[in-house]
Amino acid sequence: MKRVESRLPGLVVVDPVVHGDERGFFLESFREDALRELGIDEHWVQDNHARSGRGVLRGMHFALPPGQAKLVRCVRGHVVDVVVDIRRNSPTYGQWEAIDLDDVTGRMVYVPVGFAHGYCVVSEIADVAYKCSGYYDPALEREISVNDPDVGIQWPDVEILLSARDQAAPNLRDVADGLPFTFTA
Repeated sequence: MKRVESRLPGLVVVDPVVHGDERGFFLESFREDALRELGIDEHWVQDNHARSGRGVLRGMHFALPPGQAKLVRCVRGHVVDVVVDIRRNSPTYGQWEAIDLDDVTGRMVYVPVGFAHGYCVVSEIADVAYKCSGYYDPALEREISVNDPDVGIQWPDVEILLSARDQAAPNLRDVADGLPFTFTA
């Protein structure tokens, strides 16, 4: 596995070694010791799998403390995965980064606690699988708007389909005072 540098401190993009031939391919999608060498040292407690059609946009979600780090990959299709730094004292607070995840490269993204996360499907269908460092707890779930003008995420040029929850999400500035996440160098 290889670490790819990102703009946002703490965010880790991972390219696995893909062994392919005329039969298909093989890759290691999780290897604790290799991920630890890349700076990802989490105790994973839950795996999730979501299937979505073209234009479905899921996000921008985060969990209040203890939080929920994620290791995300697209196992079928292609998504544009987006993270927003919501650590109030971070030098990149409110900034976003987009990472293409697909079923060809096997690229993964590690989203630490203190980031909002979402993705938009650009293929006809996509399956996204991700490991979580904490159990899902709806009482801790929060979100910010995918269209927050202060954050300015530039989503792919597809017809977007949002859930009612994501349509009603507040802007980052409206929840900023209550954000408990801090940046540590």
